[in-house]
Amino acid sequence: MKAVPMDRTKPPQTPDQPAFKLPAVHETRLPNGLEIVLVDDARFPMITARLGFHAGSKYDPKELSGLSETTGALLTEGTTRRTARQIAEDAASIGGSIGASSSPDALMLSASALAENLPRLLDLISDVARNATFPDDEVALRKQNRTQELLADRSEAAFLADEKLNQVLFGPHPYARQDPTPESLARISRLSLEEFRDARLVPNNAYLVLLGALPDLKSVTELIEANFGDWRQRDVAPAPAPGFPPAQRAVVLVDRPGSVQADIRIGRLAVTRTDPDYFPLLVGNTILGGGASSRMFTNIREKKGFAYDVHSSAAAMKDAGDFAIVTQVRNEVLEAAVRAALDEMQRICAEDVSPDELATAKNYLSGTFVIRLETQDGLASQLAAARAMGLPVKYLEEYTTSVRAVTAGQIRQVAAKYVNPEDASIIVVGDAAKIARQLETFGAVKVEKAE
Repeated sequence: MKAVPMDRTKPPQTPDQPAFKLPAVHETRLPNGLEIVLVDDARFPMITARLGFHAGSKYDPKELSGLSETTGALLTEGTTRRTARQIAEDAASIGGSIGASSSPDALMLSASALAENLPRLLDLISDVARNATFPDDEVALRKQNRTQELLADRSEAAFLADEKLNQVLFGPHPYARQDPTPESLARISRLSLEEFRDARLVPNNAYLVLLGALPDLKSVTELIEANFGDWRQRDVAPAPAPGFPPAQRAVVLVDRPGSVQADIRIGRLAVTRTDPDYFPLLVGNTILGGGASSRMFTNIREKKGFAYDVHSSAAAMKDAGDFAIVTQVRNEVLEAAVRAALDEMQRICAEDVSPDELATAKNYLSGTFVIRLETQDGLASQLAAARAMGLPVKYLEEYTTSVRAVTAGQIRQVAAKYVNPEDASIIVVGDAAKIARQLETFGAVKVEKAE
């Protein structure tokens, strides 16, 4: 039988990624307002839990930035029933772990255990969330360590660039201050931590995700009610009003004398996950600067040799999002590098992306998303994130379909709204004496000292 010759001039076609299908999901709510999401996944004898609160850094009082972050860090450092050591030992004894973290929108308690230990896991989560005592010595140690971390962070040009971009894009909104300052940390006390816990870590401001080899619905519901049913709800203050400034060209140079390179951010206010423009922007961003095959990487790094790394991002939070280009270049090529980035932004606004670029981006986004959902931890995190963003559970099942539905025309239209370089803010951290003149071609330059 004669073999059929292969056409090696064309790569094999990648079949479409099938839509993700969730395991069985049960959603309910306790009388005190606690939202419950139960997902039965019996592949492994494990339970993964997320207890999330609408209590992220955007709820920090202005003079106490870092309060949510500090609360999360100290939840597991002692309760009315357990010391920090007992919390750690109890988590280990049930074959799991427990910890908490804070983001701009949410404070998230994460825990896991062997499925047979679900009663003990729920008891531990309930105790940590409801009864944290914030011991004075642990508060002092956390503040000391975090202050030292901030001092190290503020010595990095990239940190200063990200901080200034947030301030310019989000204006007076708390999204502008996503990290504490040494001064705000110094003002945080045990009392302010207790007040934040009592005000925002309440059942009618929370959602519990349990995923894994769960017992029957009646049994797991009884366990949840036994551990969280008597948790008293409280009136919860609303989120800060959006009030974001309009997009406009700003050129800000953060003076960092002695820098031999310039850290560049070019950004615009963008969209939330619930906005219809989100998926076209997501796919367009992947084509523009989402990896080693992206336009900016190919042009600015590979062809022009201006930077080792250049990429773009489209980040979405509950109340707003941002689009940003990120790179670092030698001082002498700053103007040319900024011009090249702006040109790429303009091109994706003015021209349809090619069919090959569109197919590659869709395959990449669909594949990486499904991979993130393959583990219990990954799926639990995505379910909790969806709840924090105000998205339905079915969002996870519709993700790949939404990505696949994006057209080249939609990308061009959405890019014109959120990637248009005419209204983009340009933030540069570097030695003003060496680079300020190069930036003047892009607008009036506001020079600020690095704090």
